[in-house]
Order: sequence, then structure tokens, then C-alpha cells
Amino acid sequence: MFFISLTILLFLLYALLFLYYSNAWKKIPEYYPSANMHSQTMVSVIISARNEEERIGKCLESLALQNYPPEYFEVIVINDFSEDNTSQVVRSFSAGFPQLKLIELSDFVRKEDIWSYKKKAIETGISQAKGTLIITTDADCVMPRNWISTIAAFRNSKEAGMIAAPVSLIIPSDSKSSKLPFFIFQIIDFMTMQGITGAALYKRFHYMANGANFAYTKQLFHDIEGYKEADDIPSGDDMMLIEKAGRANQDKIYFLKSTEAIVCTPAEATLKSFFHQRVRWASKSSKYQDYKIKTVLAMVYLANAWLVIVALSAFVVPGLTLLLLSIFVIKIIAELLLIIPVSRFFNHTKLLWWFVPLQPFHILYILFAGWFGAFGSYRWKGRIVTKSGRMP
Repeated sequence: MFFISLTILLFLLYALLFLYYSNAWKKIPEYYPSANMHSQTMVSVIISARNEEERIGKCLESLALQNYPPEYFEVIVINDFSEDNTSQVVRSFSAGFPQLKLIELSDFVRKEDIWSYKKKAIETGISQAKGTLIITTDADCVMPRNWISTIAAFRNSKEAGMIAAPVSLIIPSDSKSSKLPFFIFQIIDFMTMQGITGAALYKRFHYMANGANFAYTKQLFHDIEGYKEADDIPSGDDMMLIEKAGRANQDKIYFLKSTEAIVCTPAEATLKSFFHQRVRWASKSSKYQDYKIKTVLAMVYLANAWLVIVALSAFVVPGLTLLLLSIFVIKIIAELLLIIPVSRFFNHTKLLWWFVPLQPFHILYILFAGWFGAFGSYRWKGRIVTKSGRMP
């Protein structure tokens, strides 16, 4: 009886958490920039790139087409010791894109002297940036034409110090139809995280961001001393920074809910690369200082683990079948309360037919990614990160 009561209590709390996120998401005002929204804010777009010769071209093309005065923005690509032709691809754009600058990280630091390459690359880019507003993105992202304009206008209207903006996964253009469920799985999962990010920031509940679409003033970055105290952690250039900013100046942090600001990036092409990506994301959770986000992550992990425990127990205790069905339904309904309104914003409602069939895979993914994130190692961009955090 105690086991049943504890199970029901856990999943009711889980449902209340997602109801809280859902209500918060729906209350975020959607931002519609005015027709004449150009500002004289100098913007520096910072891109840390490693082994991106095949994808950075599309990113730079979308940046060259930005609907923002060219004299008021620059794009700085920091080549993070790439082992391919990333630098050559960037240089090939330079003639027709005068705002583009290429920096070789190797000109500033030695490999053996740093642990967190991406943080060091971003720091280096900011040190060379002219802009008062910094926007970071990734080399595999594509932006709409009004991306810079929308972020700059929103920053000025709110006098924001830091902005987390929306990111959407898309199906890779060269994907095979047999992989469609795998890509849809990633899109739905990532979309859920975006919903939680927006809801949490709107309520000032906890702090989340994604470095693929992240903006802050150079002044704020310097005021909180950038990545100091987190520069020995390989990942977390986004989460560590926004959490630190939240402790210092939470009233200046916003989520930009605007379709004009959505950055698109392809889903991972293989199961292996997807797993390493999510282990990398999970690995930094133990470094968070905010107990609220740690509590949320623990609850999500525990709920999924508990569901598996109940499912296994139901094989030997037939009376638990009804309990298993009940908590499974509670979990699905709770998550849909958030995912449905978020999917409308990202125009992904048609994908929700896959939500229930993919649930078993999602539960197992949460368990394995969380476990390996805490105790295992992962490979990213040709580098291996161990439990000690060392990147060869």
C-alpha cells in the first residue's frame, strides 16, 4: 500500500510540475517586432566552429542575408583547432561578406592549456568583438532574415541583459525515410526542453538557455566575470552562464518568444551521435548551483526510473498492472499539457501523433543519458571527455 501511495504521489507532483510549465508558457507574451525595428545597436554574432566544413556554409549564407544594417553587425567565427577545411570555407565567404571575421583559437591559446574549448573560443571572440550586444550561435544553424533585428529590438524594448531565444530541430535534408521516427523523437524531445526553458525563465523559477540562440550584453558578461569558476567544465557555455547571471541579476533575463527569432539546426544523424550529445548535456547537471533545477531534473529522472520499476514489478505482481497504466497515462497527459502549446509555436503539431508510440524509447533514453552523464564519458567533435572532464 505504501508503494502504491508513494507512486501516485510522485506522479501527481510530476503532473503539477508540467501543469506549472504549461501555464507559464502560455502566459509568455509573443513578441511581434514592428516593421521599422532597426536599431543602432552594434551586434557581434559569435560562432565557435570545430570540424564544420560541411555545414557552416549555410549558416554564413543566412547571416549574410540578415535584415539588419550591415554597418551595425559583425560575425566572428572562432576556429576551434579544426582538423578539416572549416577555416577555408569561412575565408571563401570573406570577399562578399565584409562583416565576417575569422579567428584562429590556436593564435591565442595552446590545446594543452585549456579544458573547455568552446568557452575559451567564445571568450576570445568577445574579446575581439565591437558589439555591445553579443549573440552566440552554432555553425550548423540557419537563421531567419529578421533574426538579428528581432533580438536587438527585443533587447532594447526590455532593456534586457540576457536573452534565451528559441531553437528548433529540423530533419536533415539528406536523411532517409527509414530514420524518420528517430528524427521526430529528437524534435519532440528538444521542443519539450524549449518549452521548459521559456516557462522557467518567464517565472524566474530556474535558468536555462541553449547556446545556439543566446544573447547578452558585453557589459553583463564582464560584470559576472564570464566563465570564471566554470572554465574547467568542458560543456555548459550556455547553462553555466545564464545560471550565473541569474544569481547576479535575474530581473534582466528574458526568453524571447518570437517566430522571427527561431534558429533551426539539424537533428543528430545517428543514434551514436545523438546519445553522445545528450550525455554531454546531462554531464553538466551535477555542476549546477541552483537547487531548483537540480530538483526538477531529479524529479524527471526519478519519475521515468520509477515507471520502469513499476513495469518490471507488474510482471511478478499482477495487481500492479492497473497502477502502471494509471501512472503512464498521467505522465502522457502531463507532458502533453506543455508540448501541445509549444508545438503550435514551433509549427510541429503534426508530429505529436508520434508522441505516445515513442514514449518507451523516451523513458529509456532519459535513464541511460542521465546515468552516463553522471558516470560515463562521451565523444564530441572528435574529442573524448572523461569523468574528470579532461578533453584530450
